[in-house]
Order: sequence, then structure tokens, then C-alpha cells
Amino acid sequence: MVKSTFQNLNQGKKKRVTEALIDEFSSYSLADAQVARIVKSSGIARGAFYKYFDDLTDAYEYVYQLVMKDIHTGLRPSKAFDVELLYQMTADFVGKSEQSPYLAFIKLHLSKNEVMLTPDFKQKAIRLKNLDAKTWSAMVLSHETIKLVLFDPDHKNIYLERFKHSLELLDEEG
Repeated sequence: MVKSTFQNLNQGKKKRVTEALIDEFSSYSLADAQVARIVKSSGIARGAFYKYFDDLTDAYEYVYQLVMKDIHTGLRPSKAFDVELLYQMTADFVGKSEQSPYLAFIKLHLSKNEVMLTPDFKQKAIRLKNLDAKTWSAMVLSHETIKLVLFDPDHKNIYLERFKHSLELLDEEG
């Protein structure tokens, strides 16, 4: 959890540190990230970093939340299974990611960091166990489609159309 010391920084310093974190985590996986590069880039002392964050993972999770908040603005899911809404949310996420200054961060997250942040798969399983089959399937398909499009943008339309068709098949199943 980000410490209150960081939350209470003046906006200029907070922005500098945040930009240094984004640069680091857009260039290096969490396993290869270094506090030394972050403090050098942001112009803060190493000790200050640890007054702001518990560790690199804490800093990474702060940046991840910022990025997801920015990319996920707009459409929100409804309680009903809505093919068009689910498709549009996924297409919008992909489109915003592709146009975002966070694209490198997102791709590194999906390819390297995501698995490092979910070490307890049992806890994840418990969290997802109550989803109905249709919702769970749509979620899995959505995340896989996002990965495919971001890592193979030349075939974006193929992946998105297949995703939409899959949602339509799920919807037919009732």
C-alpha cells in the first residue's frame, strides 16, 4: 500500500516519482526493476523511496492501479450478459491501450508481471469460483483477446471478431 508520505507529497514531486516509476516498469519487468534507477530518474534519495513505498512490488501496484484507472474509464459492466457491451468494453480497452503512453507497461504486465503479482492461485480461484459459467467464459475470452491483439496487432480484427462470435455463442447457450 502506498504510504501517506507519498500521498501527501507536493504535486510536482509526486508527478516526478510517478513518471520515473512508469518509465521503469515500462522498460523492465518487476523482477528486473531497480530502485536505483527510479531514485536517479526522479531525483529522490533511496531512503525516500522506502518512505513512499514498502518495496518495488508496492510501487508497481500503485502504477498498475493508475494505469488501469486511466484505461478503464468509460463503460462499466452490467449485471445482464450483454454481448455488445462486453465486446465494446474489450475493444475500447484495446483501443485505449494502443493509443496510450502506457502500452509498453501493459504489455510487460501481461507478458511478465501479471504472474508475479498473483502467486496465490488458490486465492484467485476462490475469488472467481462463484462466477457463473457464461460470465467466467466471457472474462477469460476477453483477457485472452486483449493479449492476442496487443501482441499481434496486425490481426486485431480477426481476434476481435472471433471474440464477438464467441460471446454470441455463449449468449445462445442461455
